[in-house]
Amino acid sequence: MPYRILAINPGSTSTKLAIYEDEACVFKASVKHDSETILAFNHIIDQYDFRMKAILEELEKDNIDLSKLDAVVGRGGMLKPIPSGTYAVTEKMISDMKEAKRGEHASNLGCFIAKEIADTYHIPSFIVDPVAVDEMEDIARYTGMPEIKRDSLFHALNQKAVARKVAKDLGKPYESLDLVIAHLGGGISIAAHHFGKVIDVNNALDGDGPMSPERSGEVPMGPLYKMALSGKYTLREIQRKNYGQGGLVAYLGTNDGATIMKRIHEGDEKARFIHEVMCYQIAKEIGAYATVLKGHVDGIVLTGGLAYNKLTVELIKERVGFIAPVLVYPGEDEMEALAYGALRVLKGEEEAKIYI
Repeated sequence: MPYRILAINPGSTSTKLAIYEDEACVFKASVKHDSETILAFNHIIDQYDFRMKAILEELEKDNIDLSKLDAVVGRGGMLKPIPSGTYAVTEKMISDMKEAKRGEHASNLGCFIAKEIADTYHIPSFIVDPVAVDEMEDIARYTGMPEIKRDSLFHALNQKAVARKVAKDLGKPYESLDLVIAHLGGGISIAAHHFGKVIDVNNALDGDGPMSPERSGEVPMGPLYKMALSGKYTLREIQRKNYGQGGLVAYLGTNDGATIMKRIHEGDEKARFIHEVMCYQIAKEIGAYATVLKGHVDGIVLTGGLAYNKLTVELIKERVGFIAPVLVYPGEDEMEALAYGALRVLKGEEEAKIYI
């Protein structure tokens, strides 16, 4: 009998649900949450009862028999730095997510919802490769300011899932490969994968790396701290210029890749140029991460939603193709990645890690 797994992925204004029987998806749904209702909650954790009620109502409406599940897996949130893998949901994890010391994000709710449903039916609950995955080498953590070190916060779930797909397609163990993987979405993370570990990666959340559709990426510090101390902006306004209102949306008024491509094809010169600027910065960052691997790169992998855009891929490829073969795995299937992580544990292919 195949293992039946419920995957849960809380987002800002929706919660995605999927049921897998082994590797086959047999059910998908997206529960929409009213944005005004969501914004009325002071903290992410305060949304728990509201979201849980909506999720259970959706599953009941679709006649999903939860008693037939073998496990529940949720999206992992802003935990303390941990190695990659599938983790059993523990009380320590729940406690840390309640405190949210590293920040609040909808994904913080994943472990709460998974555990609540799983405990009801006496089955295991898991999270897989949360954004807090940290396998960076010590040399990569240091900056020129002793007070500030680099953090590992990136699209770990998709990066790790794609790395495994690449390894399978190449017919080699992931643990034997050197890859530079660029996740190209609303945020962009570019990572050096060395023998199964992400030894260096830009902080995709907090102003590191290239500009993206909605994030500024790195900017010169001098003008930034003059802006921050000018009295014209609040801390929140500066943060929004970095995250949410930076990058393509700051220049072009939209973060939608399809809309920008349409404008380029219609002859919008500004859209063409700003898009090329972003691709230039992505390519430059890929080159930097090739140096982390000392030039030994088995493949450069482009993934995420923007990897569907042929022009984006072509502009990056023409600058980095000399380093290594460029492999394109567009999109991100987070639900599949969550379910497969739980499945590996259920099948005994790997052991669930314990968060302490």
